[in-house]
This record gives sequence, structure tokens and C-alpha cells, in this order.
Amino acid sequence: MPMNKLEALSRHIRGRIVEMSHTSQAAHLGSALSCVDILVALYWTALAIDPSNPYEPQRDRFILSKGHAAMALFATLATRGFFPEALLDTFGNVGSCLEEHPSPGCAPGVEAATGSLGHGLGLGIGMALAGRIQRRPYRVFVILSDGECNEGATWEGAMFASAHHLENICAIVDFNKWQATGRSCEIMALEPLAEKWRSFGWSAHEVNGHDMKEMTDCLHNVPDPNGKPVAIIAHTIKGKGVSFMEDDNNWHYRIPTDKEVLLAKQQLGLL
Repeated sequence: MPMNKLEALSRHIRGRIVEMSHTSQAAHLGSALSCVDILVALYWTALAIDPSNPYEPQRDRFILSKGHAAMALFATLATRGFFPEALLDTFGNVGSCLEEHPSPGCAPGVEAATGSLGHGLGLGIGMALAGRIQRRPYRVFVILSDGECNEGATWEGAMFASAHHLENICAIVDFNKWQATGRSCEIMALEPLAEKWRSFGWSAHEVNGHDMKEMTDCLHNVPDPNGKPVAIIAHTIKGKGVSFMEDDNNWHYRIPTDKEVLLAKQQLGLL
């Protein structure tokens, strides 16, 4: 698919996310906006999936480990055709299947419950190992927050995947440089992040997480020809796409007003 069409999909999805946050009064808008381009690159160029048959055993698996960005996942799945976009209007409502964090089987395309940070990579590694045991060719992609790289469980999983040469697992770090209470590298010494993954035996790559060509090219490194698990450090901007939200950590919890929704959609070229 041409890059301009992928970028148009990103703008559409960002617009839906802003609407969902406003309608449901749900937080984590900035965190959802930062990973949209990664999701578009995955769902339109990398993942071997069929939205009409979402549980096909040979399918590639995707896990949004940073489950607080569920709005981004749900909007992506709806746009890709896994379920009607109208369902997004129920996000966060009492009784809706689309809750503020993903739960297993809540909607077609959702593989696991996530949001307890640091657990998604372990789930993905288990799926990758199961695929090898069952002799199935699928790959597993996991988006982590940079804050999850503070968690010991993340690095236990990294050691396990390397020890078992799981070349069919890919960890993508949405490195937007913020956590809930401050700058990521002030809370924990994350850098040099790519070197840390390499030291754990992974094939690590650094990309601009908002450059669609860089992202799509890098995703083609899975499976790794040298038998290593793959880590992609995607440098991103929290609140990407809306000027007054970009790199402003207030949007970790702030909800947009009616006026801000309109302004955001104008900036995204949706009005």
C-alpha cells in the first residue's frame, strides 16, 4: 500500500481515538496517539491476518502490552475490518465489550488481557514458543511502553527468548520518552536502550516510529535470519498528530473538550 494511504489511515485512527477519549471520558490519550503509526504499519503491511477469520490457527499474533492504549488497538481493529466502526462509540460504556483495557476475547482480534505492565512480552514469548512446538509458521509482535522496560519480568522474558532462539518474536518499544509521572529516563536509566536489548541476545533496531517507511522496512526483519528475537526501539512522540498534545504529559490523564476535539480533527485534516 502506498505510504500516503498508510499515513491517511493513521490520521483517521487518531481522529477516532480523540473522539473515543472525549465521548467515554477515558484517559491515556497521549499514550494511544504515540503508537498509531506502529499499529498501522503492522496491520496493513506486516501481519499475516484475515479480519474475516480472526482466530485462524496460522495467523500472526499481536499483543498490545501497554494495554492502557486500548483506544488505539480498538480503533485500528475496527478500521482494518475486524468489527464495525460503530462499536467504537460504545468504548468505556457500562456493559460494552470495549473496556478501557483489553480483555481476552472482548472483540475479534484481541489476543489477551493486557494493562498490567510488564506481562505482555511474556505472553507473546509463550505464544512464539507454542508456535514452534506446534510447527506453525506464525510470528508474534508485542508493543511495549518504555515504562515496561523498568520491569524485571520484561528482562526475564528477554533472556528466555534469547536462550531459546525465538526468532519469531518481535518486541516493539513505543519509546515516547514519558511515563505517568515524568520523563522515562529520569525515572529509570533506560538508555542506551537498544544496546541493552542487544546485550540480552536480541537483534535490536532503532527507528523513527512515525516514519512509515522506516517502520514497514524494519518489520520485515521478522523472523531474524540469525535465529535471534527482534527488538525495535521506535522513537515516538506522546500525543503525536495533535500539536497541543504533542510531548505534553498532561495528556496522560486529560480529557479533550468539545472545542479541543474539533481543533484536533482540523489539524488531522479530517474536517
